[in-house]
Amino acid sequence: MSDAEGLLDTSAVISLPLIADAAALPDVPLISAITLAELSAGPLATADDGERARRLAQVQQAEADFEPLPFDAAAARAFGRVAASFGHSGRKTRTRTMDALIAATALANGLPLYTRNPDDFAGIDGLIVRPVRLAREPAT
Repeated sequence: MSDAEGLLDTSAVISLPLIADAAALPDVPLISAITLAELSAGPLATADDGERARRLAQVQQAEADFEPLPFDAAAARAFGRVAASFGHSGRKTRTRTMDALIAATALANGLPLYTRNPDDFAGIDGLIVRPVRLAREPAT
């Protein structure tokens, strides 16, 4: 059963066409400005023209489909909680900065986070993580 609203991280947005069960997504999927930033960097990170075009299409689709939640003062305060959770688990926030900012946005807005990479968000106090599977992946 899906949540009414939920924040999709970058991995979930990229994988939307390949999701195994659309009912496992929130009724109202949302993205953060951080996810849009990650997507926007994608076309610039490859020298392959075909891959660049594919990534640019993803950015344009996300811009058409979503109005990103901002990284605002509430998210900045939540980032402190995320950083502390990372520190307590022995992980460095600096190596997972984008994930930490996305998690902070979810916390600040009281949203569960939908991701293909749930381990990236494990141990963040108060964050509800919803794993997203591709159609061709076995259930874990």
